[in-house]
Amino acid sequence: MEEAAEDIDKMTSQQALCVPNKTTSKRPRISTLKLFIVALSFAYFSKALTGTYMKSSITQIERRFDLSSTHIGLIDGSFEMGNLLFLAVVSHFGAKLHRPRLIAMGCMLMAVGAFLTGLTHFFMGSYKYDTVIKLFQNDSINIAACVGPLEEPEILVEPSLADRKACVRESGSHMWIYVFLGNALRGIGETPVTPLGISYIDDFAKAENSPFYIACLQTITLLGPMFGFLLGSYCARLYVDIGYVDMDSVTITPQDARWVGAWWMGFMLSSALLLVSSVPFWFLPRSLPEQEGDEGQPASSTPAGTDVALNNNNNNNHHNLKLTEIAKGFVPSLKRLLGTPAYFLLLCGSVLKFNSFIGLFTFKAKYMEQQFGQSASRANFLIGVLNLPVVAVGIFLGGLLMKRYKLSVVAGAQLSFATSFMAYLLLLLQFGTKCDNIPVAGLTISYNGSDMNLWNDKDNFRTQSVSHDREMLFSDCNRDCSCSGEEWDPVCSDSGITYISPCLAGCLGSSGYGKNTIFQNCSCVSASFPAGSSTSVKLGRCPHAKDCSRSFISYMAVSVLSSFINSLGATPGYMVIIRCITPELKSLALVFKPWQPGLLVEFLHRCILGP
Repeated sequence: MEEAAEDIDKMTSQQALCVPNKTTSKRPRISTLKLFIVALSFAYFSKALTGTYMKSSITQIERRFDLSSTHIGLIDGSFEMGNLLFLAVVSHFGAKLHRPRLIAMGCMLMAVGAFLTGLTHFFMGSYKYDTVIKLFQNDSINIAACVGPLEEPEILVEPSLADRKACVRESGSHMWIYVFLGNALRGIGETPVTPLGISYIDDFAKAENSPFYIACLQTITLLGPMFGFLLGSYCARLYVDIGYVDMDSVTITPQDARWVGAWWMGFMLSSALLLVSSVPFWFLPRSLPEQEGDEGQPASSTPAGTDVALNNNNNNNHHNLKLTEIAKGFVPSLKRLLGTPAYFLLLCGSVLKFNSFIGLFTFKAKYMEQQFGQSASRANFLIGVLNLPVVAVGIFLGGLLMKRYKLSVVAGAQLSFATSFMAYLLLLLQFGTKCDNIPVAGLTISYNGSDMNLWNDKDNFRTQSVSHDREMLFSDCNRDCSCSGEEWDPVCSDSGITYISPCLAGCLGSSGYGKNTIFQNCSCVSASFPAGSSTSVKLGRCPHAKDCSRSFISYMAVSVLSSFINSLGATPGYMVIIRCITPELKSLALVFKPWQPGLLVEFLHRCILGP
């Protein structure tokens, strides 16, 4: 009994001194690391979902706020602006402070930014779009699109200075500034998440397990873009003022260029996810004991483990350091990092590689809309369900290859280069798939249905092209109508020809209501086809021909294969970055992670060219 009491007293004293027992502490410390990985995965998922949703909604925001390319470029680039301004400083200081809590603060700041972006919608008025039937509220009124006396349009061979100024659109509302600020806050909030999270895992995990953990993390992260595109697809199908207007009175569809989806809805949802993702990090410890080896030996018995152990001791010493002392080491650390030849070479190559990736990622949905006639909703949906899942599989398999075959730094770099080169070759094949322009009367074909074979002075041949002559919009069939050449309210005939507006189609009557309106007795339609043919048109442009669908399938097949091959080298390339620098520079090195230099180039592209 006395011996048992002494054992209990010893155990109580041990617990009071917070000295962990070696036989019982192994399981909790591994569980804590896994808990951190799970929490970080959810944070990565949430921030990736929000960022991807922003990319998929950029066209909706452009239409809703009536923005020019410069304005929309500033909005889309504000994330990179906030990210680049604070990333280096936050990563340098954060590596010496409480990393989980800094990640929690970053997630909360991202939640505030996403909420501010979506909140802007509720301070805007109802969305208004131009349409010939916007003033009529019931189907009892017959709309005659072709009315009025003959008005010959004034044709200017050379545009005047006033015309050039009129072509520069001004923003329809200054509320876009709040969207700009919200996106910038989201960029600032993301600064501690990636570098501090990856360095935390690599510091306290075994060297052979670190690539696998990071591959799992990145694989789960890719679920964020997948759900982001799916969420963007769903919200793009919903009208922007849903719940506030009678949907039967809306005359446009998601395929229409004037359609604006419920872009604000996704930001509200993503804000809630980001807020929830911040909660676990408040309860995680500042540091963890390193994982033990396979035979019960600590990881510090290996060279990599020695670095980790030294890094842990340094982290404990940083408790007593002042911010001024930490700041003094920033510039020397940056010089040491950029002075590493292997790292600097990888950094330069990454600028080229990920600059092209960022451009492809940003413009892919818009390219599918304009080249293949897909709606914004369908384009986002296909990217989410086809491209991103194979990227997730490729990243996971790349990490599995690193763990299974224990690839060295050189082998990892070779694998990353080979997969990138093959992906670029496949990317070039995508430009071979295209669709012809849809037949538009007055633009791509004449009003009698024949192609516009325009003479090319440079190459001395005739080719089907798009007419930029305003006089070609008018013909004998619509010259008695008071039509505007600036109005885009497309209608489609049964023959598959699109007319710019019911007025330019020469329509004299209508029936139906809302988006089901049918225009009848259209003189330009009857002039193109034999007697007895239908002379009515319906709202909306005509779809592409069937051969365009085959081209689009080929495009998506090559795109999916290219995405998979490129993603195989993602994890090996990432581990090369980590392994070629010393542990104390790890967080700062991840500031300039492979895709980070491209953010500066992307921001400049946004401001100069627009998306």
